[in-house]
Amino acid sequence: MKRVFSFLIIMLLAVGTACAERVVLGAEQTKEYLPLLKGKRVALLSNHTGLIIQEKGDEAIRRKARGDEAKGDTIHTLDWLLKHGIQVTAIFSPEHGFRGTAREGERVASSVDEKTGIPILSLYDGDSKYPSKESMGMFDVLVTDIQDVGLRFYTYYITMFRLMDVCAQYGKQFVVFDRPNPNGWYVDGPILDMKHKSGVGALPIPVVNGMTLGELALMINGEGWLKDAAKVDLTVVPCKNYTHQTLYRLPVAPSPNLRNMLAIYLYPAVCLFEATPVSLGRGTDKPFLCYGHPNFNAPRTEASVYGPAITFTPNQSTQKGRVCDGVDLSGMSEEEARKVGFSLRYLLDAYKHLNMDNYFFRPFFELLVGQDYVRKMINQGKSEEEIRACWQEDVAKFKEQRRAYLLYEE
Repeated sequence: MKRVFSFLIIMLLAVGTACAERVVLGAEQTKEYLPLLKGKRVALLSNHTGLIIQEKGDEAIRRKARGDEAKGDTIHTLDWLLKHGIQVTAIFSPEHGFRGTAREGERVASSVDEKTGIPILSLYDGDSKYPSKESMGMFDVLVTDIQDVGLRFYTYYITMFRLMDVCAQYGKQFVVFDRPNPNGWYVDGPILDMKHKSGVGALPIPVVNGMTLGELALMINGEGWLKDAAKVDLTVVPCKNYTHQTLYRLPVAPSPNLRNMLAIYLYPAVCLFEATPVSLGRGTDKPFLCYGHPNFNAPRTEASVYGPAITFTPNQSTQKGRVCDGVDLSGMSEEEARKVGFSLRYLLDAYKHLNMDNYFFRPFFELLVGQDYVRKMINQGKSEEEIRACWQEDVAKFKEQRRAYLLYEE
């Protein structure tokens, strides 16, 4: 009898641990925000990533025991809010549109959500990237629920930043339903020199900031980064059971070319190719999982130190329609990609094989990397270790600067 009782105690403890380990998203915690939203007109900044997985307790326990990803019925935050009696009057959509299907930078027209009849106000339907005065009159509170990946050149945070700015100007409340950052365990890369501020870099932060959108929103407000150092009326609904060391797998691809976790982990390092003539495999079945060029000066059968050789023909973007030789990263383990993190190794590899010197770089490069010295040092033949040493002190300062805004254990 004692053995049975002990076994039951152990099982109950295991069940409690399994339940406690599940990351609870900000959007799920209705008690924290319904009082803020009831009786008000609410606008929602979101896209296809604004999902909640509705998983039954016993199903979650079995999944945890197997080590599987969360699975269950999903509901969009828009439907979740409507289900709880919230008056949603407008939807703002970021880059790639509300459905997440548009290409990078592609113009997306405003429309109406077919299911609910609520207007979708695209922030990528013209040049301003800001909502109109008419749009700002449609709501009292703006809620943000969108899945970021924690990189300075990943533009969802820029859309949030712009909306914080206009909400401060118009006296609107701003609420962030927080989500985990899949690259949230580290901080790395040059700090953006604000002379290179652009649509792919808006704040003086490193390439990899190691923060959730909620934490970044607090930092934007606290550091006076809004226009005229204004403050927006900000509320962040944090996640539960999450730390910056939590290995969080996204339930849906955050954008068309980041199709799996390996691509998300490699993205910090390979995205710099966007400012070179090197293709990242856009328009193939391995976007952001390979790199190559028609004149990649290496035998096709040569196995790179970073991956096997590959030949591919992208059907969009850089080198569209041209046969490219290069390196296949798709066989790398996720663990290895996380260890690599933000690195110049792939960029330096392609630079060496193409022998183009400064013609390898486009003006866009500084907008991505954030500083002038990286291109100069590569052209001078400096090693990755020498270049990385240049941003270490800045990263250390940033980590101290952001500490006051962190909501989760590092």
